[in-house]
Amino acid sequence: MAYINDFAYYNNSGGTPVDKNWGTYQFVSLDEIVNNFMLMYQGNNSLVNNIERYQILFHAKRGIQELNYDAMKEIKVLQLDLNEELRFILPHDYVNWVRISYYKDGLLLPLTENIQTGWATAYLQDNDSKILFDQDGNVLKPQDSELDISFHSGAKSIYLNQNSPFHGCEGVCIDGCWYFDRAVGSRFGLNTETANMNPTFSIDKQSGVINFSSIANNASIVLEYVSDGMENGTDSNISINKLFEEYIYAYIKYAILNGRLGVQEYIVNRARKDKSSLLRNAKIRLSNIHPGRLLMNLRGQDKWIK
Repeated sequence: MAYINDFAYYNNSGGTPVDKNWGTYQFVSLDEIVNNFMLMYQGNNSLVNNIERYQILFHAKRGIQELNYDAMKEIKVLQLDLNEELRFILPHDYVNWVRISYYKDGLLLPLTENIQTGWATAYLQDNDSKILFDQDGNVLKPQDSELDISFHSGAKSIYLNQNSPFHGCEGVCIDGCWYFDRAVGSRFGLNTETANMNPTFSIDKQSGVINFSSIANNASIVLEYVSDGMENGTDSNISINKLFEEYIYAYIKYAILNGRLGVQEYIVNRARKDKSSLLRNAKIRLSNIHPGRLLMNLRGQDKWIK
């Protein structure tokens, strides 16, 4: 970010929103990274030469994405209320989930992923189980499969809730396993991994939604997820922490040299080592290991158990 005076920083020079520039000095934009690389790291007397701006831009974006996957991992949080469809639409910048929780009475209750298949694609069939096609030769599909309908309507579940076949039954826990007396005269063991009274979920990546069990109706769901850093759209709005700036330059340099013909192997290896060492240094800087935090952790180990 360019240098600005205090009035522009704290009050956005009288514009709106007032907080537009708060905390922005710790970041550097993608445009600045590309411009600086073209100015300082490429030229006739440099290892990187005769390179177009779009190539530098491509490798810079790839480097930022790799950082968001592994090193930075800036977790984003989104809270939405479920309706009767019991579906949570994934954010547009979603890459992978970290934790999904149920917000109730001021507490976040982590939810369990449903290990059963909760959704499926179905084909329309006639009475002889033959697949039906339209006039263009495409398979006819219903809006929802029987599996989808049963999942949302509260079919029997292996999880310990009101949809479980064990709901309302008296049981005993022996060595971590639950056993129940059944009307048919048999005992059935319940896997404690699925003994959860909270709603369960399954992620349908193709449809871009998270499906929840029927007991999650009208629930408030909190999704913690990881993005790739590309969600701001224009290159000037994409930014990274300045602690990773040198790493991005090294990543671009290595990616260009590694993809070129005729570059000696020792030069590529040196660029790879530079990239790895700068990433390691940036991770250490960003870890924020303060003596006060270490002291709190050490104190937390000294507990009286009554």
